[in-house]
Amino acid sequence: MADETVDTLVIGGGQAGLTMSHRLKQRGIGHLVLERGRIAERWRSERWDGLMFQFPNWSVRLPDFAFPHADADGFSDTAAIIAFIEDYATFVTPPIRCGVEVTKLRRDAGGFVADLAGGSIAARSVVVATGPYQRPLRPALLDDHPGLFQVHASSYKNPPQLPDGAVLVVGAGASGAQITEELMRAGRRVFLSVGRHNRLPRRYRGRDLFWWLAEMGVDETRVEQRGPSRLLPVISGAHGGRTIDFRRFAADGVTLLGRVTAARNGVLAIAPDLTSNIANGDAYYATFLGIVDDFIAARGLDQPADPLARLRLPDPPCLTAPLDTIDLRAERITGVIWATGYGLDLNWIDIPVLDANGVPRHHHGVSEVPGLYFLGLQWLSKMKSSFLSGVGDDAAALADHIAARG
Repeated sequence: MADETVDTLVIGGGQAGLTMSHRLKQRGIGHLVLERGRIAERWRSERWDGLMFQFPNWSVRLPDFAFPHADADGFSDTAAIIAFIEDYATFVTPPIRCGVEVTKLRRDAGGFVADLAGGSIAARSVVVATGPYQRPLRPALLDDHPGLFQVHASSYKNPPQLPDGAVLVVGAGASGAQITEELMRAGRRVFLSVGRHNRLPRRYRGRDLFWWLAEMGVDETRVEQRGPSRLLPVISGAHGGRTIDFRRFAADGVTLLGRVTAARNGVLAIAPDLTSNIANGDAYYATFLGIVDDFIAARGLDQPADPLARLRLPDPPCLTAPLDTIDLRAERITGVIWATGYGLDLNWIDIPVLDANGVPRHHHGVSEVPGLYFLGLQWLSKMKSSFLSGVGDDAAALADHIAARG
């Protein structure tokens, strides 16, 4: 028998869990929020010092709560986002317990039981709001290379953390690109392994990327209409917000590489895919510009032309004659940053609701198991589901579903 009973249990105390609490309170539904660490724990412990949020300040908001800022078109650092989430928690006043980790979630006759280190809690409904960035993915390619400093992007803090010498950054998504630029500006020699990516403009024709996504309704795209690509856009909020241009990186001294496929005795094998990866990123970028141009023309919008957005730097030598191997010792590479993304870690859910890849089966956050819900995942119901500005819509829908259960 459980030690305690609540109507609805929310697992996770980040922006998704807090927003869920807000929506439940609005509907008078009793609930409890459990957080394994502190409120916004991953923002505190799994971000590097110089990270700048990728969303412009004007777009940052949570339900019924505005983000304070002095520059609407600027970008905020991690400390400002943490303070915003803390202030939101003060506004919501959720019934939350921090430092409490759920070790197992199981079913019982009345609904669910969450096992904790010091007891258990029974609930009629459960919302799993632990976010999409749970398990850092780090290849084991260089695990047997002695003396090489290696760190996943989630544990990278700043350039002085790394030993003297050159740095290899594996992964050219938003994190890998921003970390590469930070290292480059710190005077480090950087090698960047570039895989397939979706490159988009930071700004185009006088407006930020996210303004265009909202204006065109793209951020409302339903998951059922999602295309085959699962790549996140490569954008940056650093230095006032910049379009990521890998040719510019190369012109500034970064050596671009294809995917790292193998390693032996400190020599890395590099796939012959750099040229195609850059070309695919360019094509994605150009397609988006064309979509915006067509939208402007169809709506008769008065937006200035932006010919500079289509200018392309010459291909650098590392792109015209890409390397097929790289010797870590010869290049004096002493550190590797794995910007290789994240996976879900939901194995503590002892309920048959995960597929073979550990991904929950659900429809817009409503699982196949009555009373079990998910919130804050990428593309939960639509493109903006995992945005700070989008999680509130999903939370409201789930709260309505919970209320309708009676």
